[in-house]
Amino acid sequence: MSPSLFVAAPIGLFLVASLTTGTQEMYPVVADTVRYTVTLSGNHAGEQIVLREGDSSRHVFFEFNDRGRGPRVEAQYVIGEAGVPNRIAITGIDYFKAKVDERFTLTGGQASWTSTAEEGNAVVSTPAVYLALQSPPEGTAVLARALLKSPTHTLQLLPAGTATIESSVERSLTVGGRARSIRYYLITGLGMTPTGLWLEPDGTLFALASGWTSVVREGWEETIPALVALQDSIDVARDRDAAVQLADHPEGPVAFTGVALFDSDRGELVENTTVLIDGNRIVGVGPDNHVVIPPGTRRIDGRGKTLLPGLWDMHAHTSDVDGPLNIGAGITSVRDLANTPDDLAERQKRWDSGETIGPRIVKAGFIDGPGPFAGPTQALVTTPDEMRQWVDWYADHGYEQIKLYSSLKPELVSVAAQRAHARGLRLSGHIPAHMRAREAILQGYDEIQHINMVVLNFLSDTLDTRTPVRFAEPGKHAVDLDLTSDSVRSFIQFLAERNIVVDPTLATFEGLFTARPGKMTEGDARMASQLPSQLRRGLLGGGLPADEELSVQYRASYLQMLALVKAMHDAGVQLVAGTDCMAGFCLQRELELYSEAGIPNADVLRIATIGAATVTGRADQLGSVRPGKLADLVLIDGDPLVDMRQIRRVSLVMKDGVLYDPSEVQRTLSITPWQTLRPTP
Repeated sequence: MSPSLFVAAPIGLFLVASLTTGTQEMYPVVADTVRYTVTLSGNHAGEQIVLREGDSSRHVFFEFNDRGRGPRVEAQYVIGEAGVPNRIAITGIDYFKAKVDERFTLTGGQASWTSTAEEGNAVVSTPAVYLALQSPPEGTAVLARALLKSPTHTLQLLPAGTATIESSVERSLTVGGRARSIRYYLITGLGMTPTGLWLEPDGTLFALASGWTSVVREGWEETIPALVALQDSIDVARDRDAAVQLADHPEGPVAFTGVALFDSDRGELVENTTVLIDGNRIVGVGPDNHVVIPPGTRRIDGRGKTLLPGLWDMHAHTSDVDGPLNIGAGITSVRDLANTPDDLAERQKRWDSGETIGPRIVKAGFIDGPGPFAGPTQALVTTPDEMRQWVDWYADHGYEQIKLYSSLKPELVSVAAQRAHARGLRLSGHIPAHMRAREAILQGYDEIQHINMVVLNFLSDTLDTRTPVRFAEPGKHAVDLDLTSDSVRSFIQFLAERNIVVDPTLATFEGLFTARPGKMTEGDARMASQLPSQLRRGLLGGGLPADEELSVQYRASYLQMLALVKAMHDAGVQLVAGTDCMAGFCLQRELELYSEAGIPNADVLRIATIGAATVTGRADQLGSVRPGKLADLVLIDGDPLVDMRQIRRVSLVMKDGVLYDPSEVQRTLSITPWQTLRPTP
């Protein structure tokens, strides 16, 4: 969940009974109070409390717990006659527990704002709404009401951009004998796709709902699935229209000519190559003057460009918007490592059929143990029988892997491994709390997710790694790892000898360990100019909270993590390129980081193509450009073997024989194509 859509400020007016922490703060109670429940993947996770004083002010408390992470903020909005906030004050802690102190004022046409990430001012001659970086859900409703008051339903945003609202559908709900009428609205201008919310007739927020995170009026939690289903139908209709417009289905054969072909099997670049496709299969590969091109074939001139097999993201948690994001970046296959089963099944069906735009999906089932830091899954197990039942359920529903999480009892790992392997499934995941990576491997792990889980093997097994300690302690101590020591070298050799796969997700940890409030990471800076303005602002929020000394330590530890990944690669440990962050852009950054760590670029591209296809058992169909294989291809305007940054210069994508212009795909998401930027990456 992205905390960037939520805001806060000092309330000081009411009794707050925090469901997630059990704490209480005593204030005079205000009668006009609206309470909301926050859910994560259907599980109760927190609350929002809104105190209203007519239309002139809102006081908000917002808190949720996401495996030990999550914000706790208080917000005050003072509303002017046009429904536009004249003052916003927000305090508390953000998703990663860093201090929040955000202020906005609008007086006499002069607007000013400040936070830990940015500050600015502007002359305002027409109504404009400041979007707070740490807004609670009620902040979205404040914006919606202001937009509805505008004669054009459009307003300027501060610091930049515009937003527009449109009405979608109306519904009547009944729960426990209570009836309520609500209407669904869509706001454009905040992100890549419209932001939807449900309002009551008087403008009161009823719900912000999704399959992952929802905020709904207390007592109406059971309506979330129906609301999400209706929203999904609206989103899918929009995505279907986009697929019709953007998917280019060739009527006959297609030939890429004059390309420099990356031979992923050998790790070599082959110049002046022709690749011939008929339907969804590659039917010919060879020198330009050797491949016979049938009459009527569409020719694509690839001179000066590199043709790659379709890329893989091996650590995804897909949403519908991830489909075009991945295709626009040349990612034609992903492995989904935790998702809502029904949503994932429907998404896979639509993407595979071409009904909507998206990559192929390899599904992994997610299992954890119950407790305050449990992962967002219904598969919470405490006994061997429960473990076997869930592994069987996933196997019966087309899943190919099981991912375990941090709150699982260590003694259940061997049970999971035995059942998963008996059903032909791989086993991977976090290392459960109070267990080391070596122990998990000995009990049956085939793969480890995240580089911090490798580092934790060398730290104390008394750490409660269910909590954000699993980030902070490697951030403090990875710098102390001696990669030439017997302990580190023997563990790396242990990984190699047992054919253990490691999924480092370096791009995710770059944000955690090197981002500081107001300053983007190097990876974020490379994509920032392509993103919508409000998403670009979100990159300024910072990573793990740290003072200057700890920031230096985190950065040094992060560099040591890159060196550890290089050492594993050199020793023959199989790496897979996964992200666990923004689809498309993060995979590009992940590959750049492998290159920066010193892994040869040819090996990096092999990791993201034939290596991933091999790990998922699909090397006979995907991962290299060979006759008979599926036609998943990426044309790069440049040579990523010389400079991995050129992996961002995606010129054309083919998935299953269907062509996509990535610049047009990205424009539908309000993303600026790289071709229009100067200088290019």
